[in-house]
Amino acid sequence: MAFQTRLTTSERFSSLFQPDTVMPTQYMETFRRLTHLEPEKRLMLAVLEDGVACFQKYATARDGRGKKIFLETESWLTEEPSERLYSFANVCESLGLNADYLRQGLMRWKAAHLKERFIGRVFKLAPTVEEKADTSTKTATIARPLRQVAS
Repeated sequence: MAFQTRLTTSERFSSLFQPDTVMPTQYMETFRRLTHLEPEKRLMLAVLEDGVACFQKYATARDGRGKKIFLETESWLTEEPSERLYSFANVCESLGLNADYLRQGLMRWKAAHLKERFIGRVFKLAPTVEEKADTSTKTATIARPLRQVAS
């Protein structure tokens, strides 16, 4: 190695302990990137996670509050790109996600979830022993709990 660089061993070791020439702005730039950008991206990720969670949680809401939250979240997801900092499109762009792909996936999930919710089920009720018995037994069976409640 000394042959290739034409430096002696002592020169190579002394160069290890010499300070690098770095401007103060260059040094502080490394800290600014870590402290200013990362919390903003974490906040944007939290906003996106909360939006998706509200969308999925309140998709089948029946009360007024749940429906209102769902409609607000759905309108946030489907709005056109805007200048607002925390619009759905801007959050996805900042995080490196494809907003249209995510939006289509959520709409497909909603359609499948609502379709599954409204599938009717038919239950066949088997007659109980009381219904098969004669009417005197039926009356006695019904009267017994009533007497217990009255006592």
